[in-house]
Formats: sequence, structure tokens, C-alpha cells
Amino acid sequence: MTSAVVMTYDSLVADVISYLERTDTATVDKIPTFIMLAEQVIASQIKFLGNLTVQESQMIATQSVIDKPARWHKTVSMNVTVANNRYPVLLRKPEYLREYWPNPSETEVPKFYSDYDYTHWLVAPTPDLDYNFEVIYYERVQPLSSTNQVNWFTTYAPQAMLYGTLLQSMPFLKNDDRMPMWQAQYDLIINTLKAEDAMRIADRQAVALDS
Repeated sequence: MTSAVVMTYDSLVADVISYLERTDTATVDKIPTFIMLAEQVIASQIKFLGNLTVQESQMIATQSVIDKPARWHKTVSMNVTVANNRYPVLLRKPEYLREYWPNPSETEVPKFYSDYDYTHWLVAPTPDLDYNFEVIYYERVQPLSSTNQVNWFTTYAPQAMLYGTLLQSMPFLKNDDRMPMWQAQYDLIINTLKAEDAMRIADRQAVALDS
């Protein structure tokens, strides 16, 4: 039985060269950039529920700013463990937290969190103890490279990666009359992925409501 063909970084580069019909150094050297841009665009268009990640960590007493995990993309929920019981930490705007807990030197069990910046959360009240907490979040995909041959995109969205990469090459190559065809193929694939993603998210929400 023949195994299914799996896209890799190297095979994607080879496919892009074949589709573009360009082997000049200037174009080939740009392909990693085209791939990186395609990954960013696809990630912005779908949530890809497969990258929903659960991580446990610890809040440090007297510290209201918490590091986010590497490749964090969007927070889904957070809870804190107090005396072996879990309690939700609710999302609020940073301004709300500052108004609710104006003196960060005062401490208590955290009740709220916000995105402080891209790499940190802010919690309020400031933790009075070292609390274990759990966060569920969407994780950014590990980018493709010669040393990272496969990721979520190559496994679950190889066609989107191919046509997305071809589209990202267009501003560099200019005036390629194949662009409308590639755009149509990409739109069809990405809309299918969006529909599948929305269905998974709706199923997850339905389960949460029934629980």
C-alpha cells in the first residue's frame, strides 16, 4: 500500500519553483519569505482549533504581570487554583483592572486578567501567594524552515500553503496572469477551512453549554 504524500518545507519550495517556472537565484532566494508571509496570512484567517493548547504554570506572589507562553496567539480562558479548587479568572480591559485594583502593592487572589502587551498578561488583584493557574490559548504554528520540515499548515492545509505562497510571490514577480486562478483556488480552500473551523468551534461551545 502506497503511503500518502505529505507536504514538507522542501517539497513546498520545489512545488513553488515548478509552478512559478522560475529558477533564477533572485526568485529562489525569496521563496522562504513568500512561505513565511503565507503562513501569517493563513493564521490570521483561521483559528485552527488543532492548535488549542492547555498550559499550567504558576503566578508569583506580589507580581501582577505574567509571561505568556512562547508563540501565544489568543487567550481562550484562565483559571487559578486556590486550596485545590479551581476558580475562573475573567477577561477584562487593562483600564478596568487598573481601576478595580489601583494599588498593585496590595495583594489578594486574582479575579481578572487582561492582555498587558503581546508577551504578558496583567492580573488583578496582585497575587498574595504563588498560585498555580491553567490557561487555554491558541498557539501560533512553529514556522516552516529547512530545519522544521512540517507543521500544522503542511499537514492540514497543504493546498492553502501552496496557493498562499504563490500569491505572496506576485508583488515580487509582477503582472503574472496566473494570479486570478491562484487567488480563486486559494479562496476556495481557505473558505472550506474556515467553515470546518467554525463548525469545530461551534461544537466546542455547544458542549460547554451542555456541560
